[in-house]
Amino acid sequence: MEPLTEREAATYRLERIRAVAAGILETAQVTFLLLIAHRWFHAGPAEKGMLQGASSAGLLLTPVLVTMAATLRWNAERAAGRLFTLGAAGLLATVLFPTLPVLVAGAGLGVLCTAATAPFLASIYSRNYHAGRRGDLFSRTIVVRIVASVLFAWLAGLWLEARPDGFRWILGFYAAALALNAWCVSRCPPVPLEQEDGRNPLRAFRYVRTDRVFRWTLISWMLMGFGNLIMFPLRVEYLSNHRYGLHLSPSEIALLTSVAPNAARLLFTRMWGRLFDRMNFFTLRIILNTGFMLGILSFFTGGGQAGLWAGAVLFGVSNAGADLAWSLWVTKVAPPNRVTDYMAVHTFLTGFRGVIAAFAAFQCAVRFGIGPTAAGAAGLILLASLLLIREKRRAPETPVAQDGSKASASSSS
Repeated sequence: MEPLTEREAATYRLERIRAVAAGILETAQVTFLLLIAHRWFHAGPAEKGMLQGASSAGLLLTPVLVTMAATLRWNAERAAGRLFTLGAAGLLATVLFPTLPVLVAGAGLGVLCTAATAPFLASIYSRNYHAGRRGDLFSRTIVVRIVASVLFAWLAGLWLEARPDGFRWILGFYAAALALNAWCVSRCPPVPLEQEDGRNPLRAFRYVRTDRVFRWTLISWMLMGFGNLIMFPLRVEYLSNHRYGLHLSPSEIALLTSVAPNAARLLFTRMWGRLFDRMNFFTLRIILNTGFMLGILSFFTGGGQAGLWAGAVLFGVSNAGADLAWSLWVTKVAPPNRVTDYMAVHTFLTGFRGVIAAFAAFQCAVRFGIGPTAAGAAGLILLASLLLIREKRRAPETPVAQDGSKASASSSS
């Protein structure tokens, strides 16, 4: 590999530091916010749904936030830094005022702001990393993030077992992690945001109509994402709620929802990073979908510890590639100056399905049961893969461009 450019080196150095904070924050929505809400505040389905849906709400706001930031002539790193700072203030409030309404509002704000940074971070990666090694550099920071996530999940689980009233320390760590995120991202090399088409926050949606590859990938992602997201919050619910016959301890829940999946991610992240730079994206996404589908079926319908551990590991292996693919795939199909717009559409639709999934998850589990809900989610993921197989046959050469441009077939409608 050629030596890193000055912009790449500066961004990569800060991203490695930020990855530690990002790893700590991963455990918030995956495990501890819902666990704290359930065990210490006796939150109901509505409050749990609001906490889980906060990330999706942040994604829904991305087209508006991108337009606002461009109108204010903020660079991408400045916009992301201010969002992280606002999120840190929300988490700090939960430490100072530990009540259920403040937890839902403050922690929800922190999760919302973190999710809303996605288009700005994608622009930073697109401009500051060379296309031929973007996936590899990104995967290296994910490795740091995974190690931090595993260690924090393990230590936090032990802490809560030893100190049942010590959840405020966990929330305090989340506030500090958001502040560190803000410090790191605001010092990245500047990435200006382009604003050429007025102030309409929905202007980027025209690319859904004009770009066939983008359109069909979004449709497939909608199906796969809804199936995956509807089961995501049910992992903690399934393991902690006595209704399902498990009612595991905090440390056991942390092992199955954070430690084991992240250990698998740690082993496979670099592999997915290299494959992202070299493999057709549709092929990569189909493989990842298959892993998610099998992981859901094993975790929720496999029965016993073997099914839980197999599902946790499959989820980790698949999530290693999915995290990278979700964050970077638009850089393969979008023109370099339109990455932020394409990503805003992608994150908006992710938020749309996430808001619905967050509330539908608990309602489906109560009404239909965990097993049928898992089977339905797996069916949606299978359908998403079939759509990608169809599109790959129609346009086998896309999306594989390495210079940020698209192959010819990708722009036909």
